[in-house]
Amino acid sequence: MGGIAHAFELELPPSANLNREIDQPTTSYLVPTGPFDGKRIPSVEVEGVVTKQAWQFSAPGLTSLQIMRPLRDQIIAAGYEVILDCAGQECGGFDFRYQIGVLPAPDMFVDLFNYRFLVGASDMGEPNASYLMLLVSRVGAVGYLQVTRVSQTGDSAPSLSVSAGAAAASLPNAGESEGLVARLESLGHVVLADLEFDTGSGSLGPGPYASLTTLAEFLTKDTTRRVALVGHTDTVGGLAPNRALSKRRAEAVRDRLVQEYSVSPEQLEADGAAYLAPVASNLTPEGREANRRVEAVLLNTE
Repeated sequence: MGGIAHAFELELPPSANLNREIDQPTTSYLVPTGPFDGKRIPSVEVEGVVTKQAWQFSAPGLTSLQIMRPLRDQIIAAGYEVILDCAGQECGGFDFRYQIGVLPAPDMFVDLFNYRFLVGASDMGEPNASYLMLLVSRVGAVGYLQVTRVSQTGDSAPSLSVSAGAAAASLPNAGESEGLVARLESLGHVVLADLEFDTGSGSLGPGPYASLTTLAEFLTKDTTRRVALVGHTDTVGGLAPNRALSKRRAEAVRDRLVQEYSVSPEQLEADGAAYLAPVASNLTPEGREANRRVEAVLLNTE
């Protein structure tokens, strides 16, 4: 593939803070090229200068995919070829995370069930090859990013800088609910995208969630309005357990609206559709993550 721009700046959200940076002189480094296969992580051995940075930033309600997506878009736009893009257990879970050289806490935290890893390559196999590895995770409302760059020696090797404060490249704010009511009224349904559930659990995280604040205001402003809360899952597991899980999640959202936002129970219904109404392919991690959701469906406005 063609080389990337000579200088590339990876832009992070304005809230990003650099926790730690280390530079290693020319050394041998194993760049992962595939997920853990049960015995090892497929890798390519590269000799070059290694730089690692650990960043943290505000990320209330964001999934690891939402954190990674704008970063991935930037490195693709800069000309890097993505050679590995995996999530959590798909990467190899515990085994993968502990073999990829993560900077220690408190500078970098990784939730073993909620992380993503990406490797981009420029001029792979050439003397001036450059490899860029991104590891993202979220713990509570804080997002963590480790940037690892391996540059082989070569006069034309591109430079990389990472900076915070560029508004155009800010991560999406999942707490933003601007337009939620408009989408609910125009489309008849809307995804409550900032909700957090533990893997396989029907327990709703502590929040707060801007989508529920907005939905509660919409409902309490006019008590004739009614919505159905519908849980959805991916296709991992059978229909019966997924239906039960999706219903528990919808019921947890209903209970939160009633107990903490004083929405009348008569305005709410809760049920689960399991994996019967996907919004994306279940053949990819991104698709499965998109399919795991709770939607509000408008029943009437009279």
